[in-house]
Amino acid sequence: MLSQRHTPSRSATTMSPETAPPLIAAQLNYLLSHFPLLVKIENKWSGSKYYPGILDRFTLVISYCLDVIKWDIIFDAESPMAAPDVIFGPDDENFQQFLVLRGEEEGDTKSPKKFLNDWNSRDPTQLMLLIQELRDQYMSFQKKRVAEVDDDRLKFEISTIVAREGIEMHMSSGVDKPEEVKFSVPLLDMNINKMVPGCPWKHKQKIYLQVIYPVEKKYVSTPSAPRLKLVSTTELKSIFSIDDVKLPTWLNGMCMAEYLPHLEESLENQVLEAVSLIDVRRRFIEALALQFGRPLEADPVFCRKATFLAASGVFTFLVHVLISTQFPKQQPELMLQSSQHFNSQGAPIKSLFLTEYPWSPRWEIPLMAERICDYLTDEALNFKRYCNEPQLQH
Repeated sequence: MLSQRHTPSRSATTMSPETAPPLIAAQLNYLLSHFPLLVKIENKWSGSKYYPGILDRFTLVISYCLDVIKWDIIFDAESPMAAPDVIFGPDDENFQQFLVLRGEEEGDTKSPKKFLNDWNSRDPTQLMLLIQELRDQYMSFQKKRVAEVDDDRLKFEISTIVAREGIEMHMSSGVDKPEEVKFSVPLLDMNINKMVPGCPWKHKQKIYLQVIYPVEKKYVSTPSAPRLKLVSTTELKSIFSIDDVKLPTWLNGMCMAEYLPHLEESLENQVLEAVSLIDVRRRFIEALALQFGRPLEADPVFCRKATFLAASGVFTFLVHVLISTQFPKQQPELMLQSSQHFNSQGAPIKSLFLTEYPWSPRWEIPLMAERICDYLTDEALNFKRYCNEPQLQH
């Protein structure tokens, strides 16, 4: 059954999927492991009168249009072979009707109802396929809602980007909030994963432009610029931070189709530079190794950090080097950690982050490493005195 959500009573207990009946747990685990987009379980509770400790209901949080949608998935612990019910959020009250009409138009061949009617509880892929189809239908539902908005500017914007793949859109409205249409526009047709040797990322890294238009019910001669924001997949921050990107100015009368090419050209150049800086950081760590010896630990893929063992007389300590994606424009942060002194909790004594040392991004990399080594020759004595202060020992 597919229906609109009404807030159910829930147990406050949060437990792992293994506490669900085996057939239901298999569906959950497959969904969480294989769904191509971000999905997670927010709440779990039991709906069984006779087995209150068995979890058979949960709220699924699914990424959509750079935000999330939440649907309740209701299994029955007393009938684990049966298909689940899906309860949609209160803001999507017309989605169920849309599914019914779409199913009638398409002869029920792609209707989620067909998945439920043909449910095979012993096939662990069933829930994932159902959610995937529902999300696809939800995307069509939102496109239909946006297309029906009485706003000439929005209609024009959609007509200019209709052929662009991967765009998602969402219509938001309510009594206490203005009507807005949000677009999620994927940028850059380049495989960043393959550009990084030894890349550990499970999912393909992407950058999106979020574009939010207010719905104008009347003609406006010079419509205001939409709200713009860059969003990226989380792992991409290991080499490239979109927070450092300055968006091009949206000029009066501009449309999205005009704006995107300039943005993508600038972004592509910045991503290529960010990837090239991995090798610059690697050469910097190698230069430090010539000064301190082989690192105890080092980030071999992104080259963002390394740890070296150093000594000043009989005083031995670790040198942690944290390297920004903006290196060499931004100097590394250094932290010293004693291998001989511990605080009252038994943890090794560490320095604060050190950045007040000689640095110029224009220096050759070997000189950068040499200057750091010279600086730490003196700083090690200060750190040793700090470690021996009596208040740190009690």
